[in-house]
Amino acid sequence: MSKEKQSEKEKKAEEKEKIDLDEQAEDLVKESDTAIPEDIDDNDADSLNLPFPRATIVNMLRTHLDKGKQIKGQVKVEMNLWLGKMVERIAKKMNSHPYTYVDGSMFWDAIESYENVSEIELEKERLIKEMETIKIACDVLISEVDRKFVLRKTFVNKYTEKIPKK
Repeated sequence: MSKEKQSEKEKKAEEKEKIDLDEQAEDLVKESDTAIPEDIDDNDADSLNLPFPRATIVNMLRTHLDKGKQIKGQVKVEMNLWLGKMVERIAKKMNSHPYTYVDGSMFWDAIESYENVSEIELEKERLIKEMETIKIACDVLISEVDRKFVLRKTFVNKYTEKIPKK
């Protein structure tokens, strides 16, 4: 009986997570509709109430970009807003726990789906390679079948030609 309850709880949790992911996808679609204009300058960006200091975002970007790359204002603002939304999503997921505290395991649970994206991409590439291998094997089998039937057909035609017809 307890296993049934536990599996029901797990199913409900999975359904809730699927609903959360659907809501996040809808949010992303809505967010992309309200894009920041490309010609934004520093004065306009200050009036947007950005969640993080611009300098922090710019410095982090510069550490990972090649020297001499120019970072446009739109990138600075959109990266800032996107990171703020990520923090909001993770905080909501951690807040869904019934406890009065937030600990490391709750944090890791909240960011798990974002951390697994690279693993999912690797799995996708592996599956594509396997399917390509299967496709090649199928092509070889098709050519063998075609060759055998052509040989048999020519043999039957030659054999029937040699037999006198009545």
